[in-house]
Amino acid sequence: MRAAPAAGSGQVVVVRPAARLRGDLRLPGDKSISHRALMLALLAAGESRIEGAGDGADVRSTAAIAAALGARVERTPGEGRTVDYVVSSPGADGLREPPATLDCGNSGTSLRIFAGILAGLPMTGVLDGDASLRGRPVARIIEPLRRMGAVLHARRDDSLPPVTVVGHTPLRAVDVAMPVPSAQIKSAVLLAALRADGETTVREAVATRDHTERMLRARGIEVRSTAAEGQIVVSVRGGGSVTAVDERVPGDVSAAAFWLVVGAIHPDAELTLQGVGVNPTRRAAIDLLRAMGATIEERPIGTHAGEAGEPVADLTVRSSELRGIDLSPRDVAAAIDEIPVLCLAAAVASGPTRIRGAGELRHKESDRIAGIVAGLVALGARIDVEGDDLTIHGGATLSGATVDSLDDHRLAMTFAIAGLVARGDTTVGRPGSAGISYPGFFADLERIRA
Repeated sequence: MRAAPAAGSGQVVVVRPAARLRGDLRLPGDKSISHRALMLALLAAGESRIEGAGDGADVRSTAAIAAALGARVERTPGEGRTVDYVVSSPGADGLREPPATLDCGNSGTSLRIFAGILAGLPMTGVLDGDASLRGRPVARIIEPLRRMGAVLHARRDDSLPPVTVVGHTPLRAVDVAMPVPSAQIKSAVLLAALRADGETTVREAVATRDHTERMLRARGIEVRSTAAEGQIVVSVRGGGSVTAVDERVPGDVSAAAFWLVVGAIHPDAELTLQGVGVNPTRRAAIDLLRAMGATIEERPIGTHAGEAGEPVADLTVRSSELRGIDLSPRDVAAAIDEIPVLCLAAAVASGPTRIRGAGELRHKESDRIAGIVAGLVALGARIDVEGDDLTIHGGATLSGATVDSLDDHRLAMTFAIAGLVARGDTTVGRPGSAGISYPGFFADLERIRA
């Protein structure tokens, strides 16, 4: 692999094909859990220790916002690709109004969930970010928080960041159905509900990741989750205090997905991923790859994240013969972050893969449907797009090409691992975005060359 400047984009990375792939990898700490651990440490009075957190730019944005709101946040190197945090906070009642705009960088998680946190605090805060974040929709988070009595304003008729949250109004409990499957919106409502009068209920047609619920329970908050009439119903009663705890963050399953895919599609590969979180609401990519025929061995090694009960396993993937499958909108929602790299797996699998209801991918760091289609087609895949549905015809022999990541970390990493199996060199434009979630990605890519 070699890097060189590219006109207009700052940098490219050139990835050479690999004859064999071997190695053990310890992944970054789970990004979703790392965000929430810092946020809940902010709301808890006392000292919280967080081991093995992710060190991507998104998590650093959350840590900086926690500090701006009055917590003391100490960051030290952790094991492998992780960092450890010690957060000392006065608790929700002792936080201070931020003196300046809260910079979320590229992190939609930071913006959306902090909107819920700020809604319940007696202060005004402005949440903003980079150019990419300023193009992502926020009406979906503003609407349920307004129903709770919160005062929020945003650009372009309350549709785009920055978001101003005026949290001086008492909040009331609501019963709200999620407009789209989104753990971020659910989490924002649940954290706002801690400061609301009464019991707030969130209803999901599709179960989304449940880290917030697990972590609230571990911190002394009663959370009820039930399945009823085809819905997942989650309820929290206001007035509870978040307790400071120590926890360890498991490896990020979304980061693992890149290595699981390349291990499965490469003709001579065996990779082991250590300490990966396999939460039932996050493991869809593993199960979908197995449904495609991937050989993935899973060895449970207990739980991490303290009392939050996040199951953890070592995963070993070996070269496999993949076949196409059909993904429903429910499958897409369950594996939303991994869909781009699953599209790569589908491109080389035998037979077609049909992906229905992927419209939410158009509202990520980029239009991921357009980006993944353009990149994979340039590499030799055959893909048809009809609205928000994709048909990937499979059986492609990939050839090196120049592809643009659109400054989207998941696209950059998908195209880079495609370069390990493509014929000839693959040039990935704007690869630095990988640092949003996985700062050591390209070093790990070189480590696994046998």
